[in-house]
Amino acid sequence: NQVASLIMESKESLKAGRRFAHYEIIRQIGAGGMGEVYLATDEKLDRRVAIKILNEEFSSHESNVQRFVQEAKAASSLNHPNILIIHEISVSDEANYIVSEYVEGKTLREVIRESNLKPSEILDIAIQISGALAAAHSANIVHRDIKPEKVVIRPDGYVKILDFGLAKLLESKPAFVASDAETVKQYQTAQGIIMGTVNYMSPEQAKGEKIDQRTDIFSLGAVIYELVAGKTPFQGNSMSESFANLINTEPHPLSRY
Repeated sequence: NQVASLIMESKESLKAGRRFAHYEIIRQIGAGGMGEVYLATDEKLDRRVAIKILNEEFSSHESNVQRFVQEAKAASSLNHPNILIIHEISVSDEANYIVSEYVEGKTLREVIRESNLKPSEILDIAIQISGALAAAHSANIVHRDIKPEKVVIRPDGYVKILDFGLAKLLESKPAFVASDAETVKQYQTAQGIIMGTVNYMSPEQAKGEKIDQRTDIFSLGAVIYELVAGKTPFQGNSMSESFANLINTEPHPLSRY
């Protein structure tokens, strides 16, 4: 398998000009716990795409592969201008990768570092993210990791939400529920599993409890707070302090800033 042999080689081999399937690598544009992301050319349709290749270490765990598949399914099921478009997914014994649209622009993190946003700009960004999340939530999908690094601002001001890798597909709500006990049972999730980024996660996430769409709303609130105040609402000097602030304290009112 051409893709497998390419990935099994050293990372240095994924240089400009390398090909697999009908894609030609241009350069690496990102990396994370799941793997590397490359800018490439789709030679069939003559367009630029982003390819996320799951690394071998991550692929060795079945749960990680399932999460990888879940990312693709969650994102590809959504049709919204502010959500990244998935073009293709490949999952096999040889290699796992997702091909998505390539979004030209800067992450919201880069924008924050480079300039102070005007209130009108903050509102515009927040409205676009809200629209995307509303579309995801109506499809019973929760992102669970909304933060500035997962938002790209195109040069024309258009917002794109990236990476539904931590997304949770919620069960559809039943038409009728007999009791609160049944409701709890319907949406029960594994306890003690914490997924997300501490400065933006909800208290339920921090405690490893069951979550729903409201956790994204909470995270968006933390992002908006940071855009205005220049810091996240529960930010501490360490991760443990941030956890404690999130669960036990109220943030300073924005009027202070």
